[in-house]
Amino acid sequence: MATVKHRDSHRPIGREDLPNDTVSLARTLIGKVVVRDLPEGRVSGRIVETEAYVAGDAAGHGYRGMTPRNRSLFLERGHAYVYLAYGVSYMLNVSSDMPGIGTGVLIRALEPLEGIAIMRLNRGTERLRDLTRGPGRLAAALRVDRSLDGLDLCREGPLWLASDDHEPGEIGQSTRIGISKDADRLLRFYLRGSPFVSGPGSLNR
Repeated sequence: MATVKHRDSHRPIGREDLPNDTVSLARTLIGKVVVRDLPEGRVSGRIVETEAYVAGDAAGHGYRGMTPRNRSLFLERGHAYVYLAYGVSYMLNVSSDMPGIGTGVLIRALEPLEGIAIMRLNRGTERLRDLTRGPGRLAAALRVDRSLDGLDLCREGPLWLASDDHEPGEIGQSTRIGISKDADRLLRFYLRGSPFVSGPGSLNR
């Protein structure tokens, strides 16, 4: 069962605390908290699954250079890159390198912490395990859309990254999910044993 944390336990993550390396950032974000402040209250979840999209990665949105759609991916590390996948689901990413590089970390799953009732309304489901298990689900639960694209996640605002005194458990590593290019690279990270991790069981051992 998710443990609800008091809002004062969340501290914004400074940019200086984020590794200037995409793979290291994907690992570092496991156990950190995504905070979404909405008019009706705060919603938050602990990151339990990420994917890294590194420089020269054919599966990355920055592979062919900057466009109006992906420009936020090229911002300094710690900014939100939000895109609509297949015209259906929004995806929340964190830019991960120096300005102009175009790499990022996809937030794939969260453990719900605060605002669970709000998440259930946003998602239209009561099932706790399914509220934020998968990138499209978590974006819907937190009401993340393109209006948040480019936001600085290293300071408090409508959407931000936080840390607390929580120590994550063992971190697993696997290939990424749902891609066809550079699909064999071990760039997905997840909290072993978490029921909120997405993907098939064969990747979550």
